[in-house]
Amino acid sequence: MYEIKNNAFYDYIKQYDPDPEYHFVGEVDYHLLKDDKPYEGVQSHREALTAVFDRLAENSIEDQKSIRERCGDDIADQLSPLVYDIDKARPAALNPKDFFYCPNIVKTDYNGNAFYDAEWKPNDDNCGTTVPYWYALMEPVHGRNNKPEDFKKVNESLFPNGTDTLDVYEWSTDWSDFFDDGHEWYGACCWSIYDKSMNRYVVMLVSATD
Repeated sequence: MYEIKNNAFYDYIKQYDPDPEYHFVGEVDYHLLKDDKPYEGVQSHREALTAVFDRLAENSIEDQKSIRERCGDDIADQLSPLVYDIDKARPAALNPKDFFYCPNIVKTDYNGNAFYDAEWKPNDDNCGTTVPYWYALMEPVHGRNNKPEDFKKVNESLFPNGTDTLDVYEWSTDWSDFFDDGHEWYGACCWSIYDKSMNRYVVMLVSATD
């Protein structure tokens, strides 16, 4: 399993976040992967997670080294490399139609806050838990709020052959400190998707707080 470094999808979403080191839309961090081995269901999805988190861990080590060189040991020692245990991640299969559900905006208040015709709404009961994919993309913690048409266009670019036959898994988020920020407030999500029409995996991560 290996990550795809250059792809038309990454070029498309630069309009939402131009930083070339990251691939975000809203709070969703996208990772595209390929595998030379045949698809083996949930095991292949777990291997996709492993590939993503191995790289994230390597990046965290490099970041710590860079901070040590620029700011000294005291600052660098306040940071620690990413901790994760993929074997503890628990998967649950999702219906693609439910996962890619997109609500409509029914009204917008004078502050620009959007209200949706959706059953799910952020409240104290779901604080720090998994948020819907549409919410993670359309309602980031800070900055630009995206519209339903953005949600649809991003997914059309990511899955040009449609979403009905995708294999989608949602994973627990108690196996890595990557998700600590999300557990604190906004929400923490880990999804993996296999597109058999393109033999491509997509891992989506969400972890944000204020």
